[in-house]
Amino acid sequence: MKITKETIIGDILDADIETAQFFFEIGMHCLGCPHSRGESVADACAVHGTDADELVKKINDFLASKA
Repeated sequence: MKITKETIIGDILDADIETAQFFFEIGMHCLGCPHSRGESVADACAVHGTDADELVKKINDFLASKA
């Protein structure tokens, strides 16, 4: 799975629950909330004051390391 800023957080978590660690790092601790699972990476980063490109890179690097 290739993550972009438009990817929905719930889809990322469904693909690999271990990616939750990266959302926790930005202070997004409400991953079970239906609203947060429906947000894009860009939306979540805007709310949490985090660089979306940096988060996308971290997640993609993590997923690539598991392949």
